[in-house]
Amino acid sequence: MIISTYAALLAFYYIYLSFNVINVRRAAQISLGEGENPQLQRTIRAHGNFMEYVPFAIILLFLAEYQGLASHYCHALGAMLLIGRVFHNFGIVEKNLKYRQIGVIATFLTMLISALVILLTRFS
Repeated sequence: MIISTYAALLAFYYIYLSFNVINVRRAAQISLGEGENPQLQRTIRAHGNFMEYVPFAIILLFLAEYQGLASHYCHALGAMLLIGRVFHNFGIVEKNLKYRQIGVIATFLTMLISALVILLTRFS
């Protein structure tokens, strides 16, 4: 199972994002909420946005692989999701809109292509 590798890599990245939030909270001495701290707001949103999109994208990737998507396409989609999420995080934390846009496009393309593959293989 190829997608399980990307799920594991994304889990490591999620832990990294979690520690970013913890470190900023500790430095700012804010235990709950954002405390109107812009850096904390950005790290919380990067973490939250990851949790809003990645689980669903992984499910779609898994289902596409399960339905027989070729391994090289599974690698391409898994890598696109992983790289897109890294770009998205940099875009939010570093306030770089271009990186954030790349991340959003990569994430949505991964989900769109996976969903189309699932439907096309299911109904063909």
